[in-house]
Amino acid sequence: MIEDGKVVSVNYTLKNDAGELLDSSAPDEPLAYLHGAHNIVPGLERKLTGRKPGDKLEVVVDPGDGYGMRDPRGVQDVPRNAFPPDAPLEVGASFVVETPNGELMQLHVTAIKPGPDGVDLITCDANHPLAGERLHFSVEVVGVREPTDEERTHGHVHGPGGHHH
Repeated sequence: MIEDGKVVSVNYTLKNDAGELLDSSAPDEPLAYLHGAHNIVPGLERKLTGRKPGDKLEVVVDPGDGYGMRDPRGVQDVPRNAFPPDAPLEVGASFVVETPNGELMQLHVTAIKPGPDGVDLITCDANHPLAGERLHFSVEVVGVREPTDEERTHGHVHGPGGHHH
C-alpha cells in the first residue's frame, strides 16, 4: 500500500483543462518516485496515499496543490548583453541561474523583443510552466516497494544500478 517512505511506480497521463496532453509516462517505463518526499505535486501525492498496485484513478489538481499560481513578479525583461555571448537564447529555452542568496532557480525564455536602445530584451519567467494550470491526471499504480538505503538517504528514487546524479 502507498504510504510515506515507499517507492511508488505509476503510469500516467497529464492534461490541462482544454484536454491537451501535457506529459505522460513512456510505454513500459512508469514514473517511480519516493512517496512523501515532495517528488510529485502535493495534490496528486495525497490522492495516491493508501492506494495499491492495480488501482486506477482520475485526479484533478488545482493550481494551489500543483505548481502554484503564476506570480507576475517572476517575469522579468533582461538585456541580451547580460547573458554570455554564446548563450543559446530562444523562446522555450530553459536555464538555471544562481540567486544572490545562493539558491538555484530555473528560468524559461518566454519572449525576445527589441529593446529601446537596440539591445534585445529577453523575457525570463521564473514561474513553473504549469503554474496557474488545473492538472488532470489519469494514473495507474503499477508498483510499491521499500526504498534502498541510498534512496531513503537521498530523498528520491535511483535508476537501475543506483545513484546517477
